[in-house]
Parts: sequence; C-alpha cells; structure tokens
Amino acid sequence: MKVAISTDQGYVSAHFGRCSSYTLVEIKEGQILNKEEVPNPGHQPGFLPQYLSEKGVNCIIAGGMGPRAQGLFAQKNIETIIGVQGAVDEVIEKFVKQELEAGDDLCGHKHGLEEHLPHEHHIEHIPQAAGTKICITSKGDNFEAEVDPNFGRAQYFLIVDPETMDFEVIKNSNIEAAQGAGIQTAQLISSKNAGTVLTGNCGPNAQRVLQSSGIKVITGISGNVRDVLAQYKSKGT
Repeated sequence: MKVAISTDQGYVSAHFGRCSSYTLVEIKEGQILNKEEVPNPGHQPGFLPQYLSEKGVNCIIAGGMGPRAQGLFAQKNIETIIGVQGAVDEVIEKFVKQELEAGDDLCGHKHGLEEHLPHEHHIEHIPQAAGTKICITSKGDNFEAEVDPNFGRAQYFLIVDPETMDFEVIKNSNIEAAQGAGIQTAQLISSKNAGTVLTGNCGPNAQRVLQSSGIKVITGISGNVRDVLAQYKSKGT
C-alpha cells in the first residue's frame, strides 16, 4: 500500500490540493518500507488523482477535500481519509497501527454549504477548564507584553499552567507563511496540551482545527498578558 499525505511544514494540510507537498509512504505488512516528500505539482481539476495514481498511491490522507475530488479519486480506486490533523509522522504511526480516524472536513471552503461559526465569547462567558493549560497570543516572550491580536500570525504564544503560572514560550514560525498560517499554527497549539486559547482574533479555519481538538477559543482579548491571565483566572473560579 502507498499512502499520500497532504503536507505543510511537517503537518497534515487542511486542503489536499493546496498543500505545499505530499508525503508518500509505502507500507507493507505493518512496516514502513519507504517515505519521501514530493512537491505539489499543481492543482488543476482532475490532475492530482491521475498524478498520484501513476505514483502507485491507493490512499490519500488530508484535512479536507471536496466531494467532487473524492469522486475523482474513487474512480482511480484511491481511498480518501479526511478530517485528519496533526504532525505527519504521528499520523503515519496511527495509520500503520490502524488507529487513524477520519473527522470533519477541515477545508477552508465549505463546497457550497453555508458555514455557521460560533459567536465570539468574552472571558466571563466561559469557565476555566480545571487542569488545562492556557495559550495566549503575545507580542513578547513574557507576561508584561501585550496580547497579540492575530492568532495565526502572532509573534509568540505563551502556554501557561494556570495553577503554578509556569509557562512555555513558543516563537511562531508561521508568521511568514504564504498561506495556511492559521491552520498550521492551530495544529501546533493542538499538540501543546492547551485547553483554552485567548487571542484578539482567530480565523474560521484555525477555529475549526482548534475546536475539533477540544480547545476553547476566546476572542476579543486585549491588554497586558498578566492582566488578562488574572482576569481569566478570577472569572474561571
């Protein structure tokens, strides 16, 4: 079996056709025989199913894919598994162990369906989840910095334990991403054991990824990081 995984910077891309590359994995009897990453040759209608079929692919994994594309892959006897997110290596491991589960379509456009997004929340509307870490978008690497208003292209993320106030600083490597910064950043934060994200604004694609991972997203946040944390903790108790 050969699997193609839509890939962006080591993570599963939300859209199979617009990813930067594909990770091709050859698997036999539960063993990985070969793995290589090939650039996306282009997103013309009907081209990718033919291209990947010629490479021997019989299963494709992606965050999202439209029904027409799924039909074209089916015509080539290629199985599609969508709604997948996370680091590519972790996804491969789950697939080999037959533990990989499909989820909701993470593609940014909804293929003709009206998209309904949750209303924005203020801090007082959502109680603190006990025992979970808080992710705050920040313009600096400490509590004295201002909250960064943009989630996907925030300068830093502070991952804070609300009980001990210990924190980890993550410098955002997706600031200069040509596209998909929000989704790639959301996948990164999803791997950091955060239960809540506090930020000024979070795009719908990033929100979808975070919420599918069980992470609460609270937008409309501004001010000093330390003050925001204090307010959040007081409202959550």
